[in-house]
Amino acid sequence: MYVRVLDDLNVRSLQLALDALVQWSDAWQLPISINKCYVLNMGKVTYNIDAHIYGCTLPVVTHTRDLRVIVSSDLSLSVHITDIVSKANQRAGLILCTFISRDIHLLMRAFMVYVRPIVEHNSIIWSLSTARDIDAVESVQRRFTKRLPTLKSLSYRERLKCLNIFSLELRRLHTDLFWCYKIIFALVYVNLDDLFVFSPCQYTRGHKFKLYTSAKPIAVYVPISLVSE
Repeated sequence: MYVRVLDDLNVRSLQLALDALVQWSDAWQLPISINKCYVLNMGKVTYNIDAHIYGCTLPVVTHTRDLRVIVSSDLSLSVHITDIVSKANQRAGLILCTFISRDIHLLMRAFMVYVRPIVEHNSIIWSLSTARDIDAVESVQRRFTKRLPTLKSLSYRERLKCLNIFSLELRRLHTDLFWCYKIIFALVYVNLDDLFVFSPCQYTRGHKFKLYTSAKPIAVYVPISLVSE
């Protein structure tokens, strides 16, 4: 649940929504896991929120995990990037230590199955924009391919070519383009007008689905979020 808080009336609306959720869960015998519920303030101005479920006050946190993506109060990706990079490096190291075979194609296949999903899950939501974060995620694949037999002396670009794979940054770009296509042609249930604007220019060659790039980015503001997993 989320609400934009401007005054005490908005806080009251949030509590009423929580009470309705409790009534619904009781009616359908689906108990709420209170230990996984938090209050997360987003924005420069914090508001004193006293939300409760079943009489238990929900703790206020600076970041929380929602659908395996860590959301921070300042909308920074640093916590999430650090988490997935650490997990991916641990699993990549485990593959190199436990696999007896030194066949590079077998090891790379294990990397694609067990490691790459960690750093690509829901990438369209936390799409990276800073060079530091992009390099941090890319270092997982760069480090793993560097430790493969017969490839240590090659550059990262040469290793990618030898293994016939793409960089993680390019794979995220492909995923973004796939979802852009699905949204434009209504293949997924996402409102097109909330994300894209078609170019008003009709005098150039090509199709009619050219997108207009605004000078100002679209800002998404979610001051309060209650997450239950």
